[in-house]
Amino acid sequence: MLRSIETIDRRALLTGRLRSGDRVVAPQGGEIASIIVQARPERLVEVETEILALACCEICGRDSRGKLVVVVDVPDAGALGATLNRIALLPNVYSASLVFHAVEVGSMPDGRSI
Repeated sequence: MLRSIETIDRRALLTGRLRSGDRVVAPQGGEIASIIVQARPERLVEVETEILALACCEICGRDSRGKLVVVVDVPDAGALGATLNRIALLPNVYSASLVFHAVEVGSMPDGRSI
């Protein structure tokens, strides 16, 4: 027996609303990324201090030539982009490049794992 398959409106899916009006609930979890930061070597300590002041950032490596490896743990992709931009716009930072990105899988609000 063939069943008809209801198509999902792409726009409704992307905006979080299905045809039935139900809201799509995003799974809990987060975004983890590493960023390579190139800064002025003589200002590396200042840049490091400013990055550590961001609640979601941790510095996992440094190079005396001005390179830092920053690990970012944020709740969603929007926060990741905002953090990357914020680091890139710091004084004495030449560049900030995303080199790794992963999505942490959490669980659904009802406790089921994804």
